[in-house]
Amino acid sequence: MLEEYTLKNLEDRIGYRFQNIALLKQALTHSSFTNEQKINRAGDYERLEFLGDAVLELVSSAFLFREHPELSEGELTKMRASMVCEPSLAFCARDLELGKFMLLGKGEEATGGRERDSIISDAMEAVTGAIYLDGGMEHAKAFIDRFILSDLEDKQLFYDSKSNLQELIQGKLKKDFRYELLEESGPEHNKSFRVSVFMEDECLGEGTGRTKKAAEQQAAYKALLLLRDRGYVFKKY
Repeated sequence: MLEEYTLKNLEDRIGYRFQNIALLKQALTHSSFTNEQKINRAGDYERLEFLGDAVLELVSSAFLFREHPELSEGELTKMRASMVCEPSLAFCARDLELGKFMLLGKGEEATGGRERDSIISDAMEAVTGAIYLDGGMEHAKAFIDRFILSDLEDKQLFYDSKSNLQELIQGKLKKDFRYELLEESGPEHNKSFRVSVFMEDECLGEGTGRTKKAAEQQAAYKALLLLRDRGYVFKKY
């Protein structure tokens, strides 16, 4: 880790001091690192991820039950799924720059593992599990409330940005839209894509990502924010 990405600095960011700092280190340790270093597999984040997933499901379920008394069981389930899915947790992890604190094997590091949704979303759940083990449900809930259940309107817009944009432009505005690939760079194992989204001839937003799909999602999110500023309202639930 670089000096600014130490465990102490991460504690400062999340606002929680571990009694057992080894739990936080484990939550940030990918199996590629333990395999390379020939460390017992129990030293990676997978068991903590399992626990954190259960804690997150309970806290998010209670939150939605409380906040949305008008929604049915099916609607609550759908909403929870969008909030705790891989892309949404990765979005939250990037707010914390969680990937930069992680211990990865050289191969995973070289192929962009610090930015991969599947890895940083798992780490987000593992950190949740580590806080729960170290400080109990109260502290785990505080972490979830602050970093996962905050700013839900913008996060929900991001989670389903591509489908939301399509429904808004084609369904409500009755206009055509398209994505255009502007740039593709980097080696085959670590590519970067830059994409723009157009409503007819107007560029509404640009996005970058490790895949075209991720770049399109970011471009769609920026387009939705722009259209929202113009007074268009889109509510999925």
